[in-house]
Amino acid sequence: MKKFALIGLAGYIAPRHLKAIKDTGNSLIAALDKFDSVGVMDSYFPNADFFVEIERFDRYLEKLKYEKKQSLDYMSICTPNYLHDSHIRIALRRGADAICEKPLVLNPWNIDALQKMEKESGKRIWNILQLRMHPSILKLKEKVSNSSKNKVFDIDLTYITSRGNWYYTSWKGDQSKSGGIATNIGVHFYDMLSWIFGEVKKNVVHVHTHDRAAGYLEFERAKVRWFLSINYNVLPEEVKQKGQRTYRSITIEGEELEFSGGFTDLHTKVYESILEGKGYGLEDAKRAIEIVHNIRNSSPIGLKGEFHPYAKKILSGHPFKR
Repeated sequence: MKKFALIGLAGYIAPRHLKAIKDTGNSLIAALDKFDSVGVMDSYFPNADFFVEIERFDRYLEKLKYEKKQSLDYMSICTPNYLHDSHIRIALRRGADAICEKPLVLNPWNIDALQKMEKESGKRIWNILQLRMHPSILKLKEKVSNSSKNKVFDIDLTYITSRGNWYYTSWKGDQSKSGGIATNIGVHFYDMLSWIFGEVKKNVVHVHTHDRAAGYLEFERAKVRWFLSINYNVLPEEVKQKGQRTYRSITIEGEELEFSGGFTDLHTKVYESILEGKGYGLEDAKRAIEIVHNIRNSSPIGLKGEFHPYAKKILSGHPFKR
């Protein structure tokens, strides 16, 4: 039984990590979050110690190590994007492997620095890249691998996940903290695409505002028109009529990739892989971080060239600037 700590317990994604730790037969000994709405612990690890101050959390782990001879094996990190780098470092300094949500970091050079610390500490940094475990994605990767090496696939990626005005008050609405739309809600798609279709040859941004981003990515074996948004108004009408607030579509050569289910236990599968020493590390995460960094720092060119049809949708003003 491995000993885990977790930072970011009150966040949206933390229950998937708690479930993964429990499902793999391991133990959570301590958790940290500055917010104390963490009753979810009762369903998984009611006896784990909980802290709202990082200093007390760190002292507790120190006491376990030196007074009870209990060493930490892994630290799971579910905190806001801009804190990942720092919290990964805390894990390594505590002598634990880090298991971090995506995006692993916000900038490519952050990975370079972490590689040095990983080497010094002898510990590993693992990234949650759960789409690589999704059955539909695995089938697609196999299909591409078995196709002609000269085949270049035409792909349209559309992902709209509606968010209310709260989004802009939270850290998610601050680009310096979240990395912006493409980083916050799109990084796992870019990782999946680069994993299957190879190196990036071209990265063009057509639209990039507070609530949407659209562009064109050319990989070794794919040409991808993509559109991401958190604005309910850009949802297809048929989706709104069903009372739904999320729309996810990936079409490959005009054929829809079945992608609606299969997400339930992906975090557990990722944890199983990490515990076997076969998880995804810094080098695996790097290409997607480079993609989103370039998107974030590119000047949109407007509706020119190969743009996604949704890029033509009427832009909306920022809700706090009306």
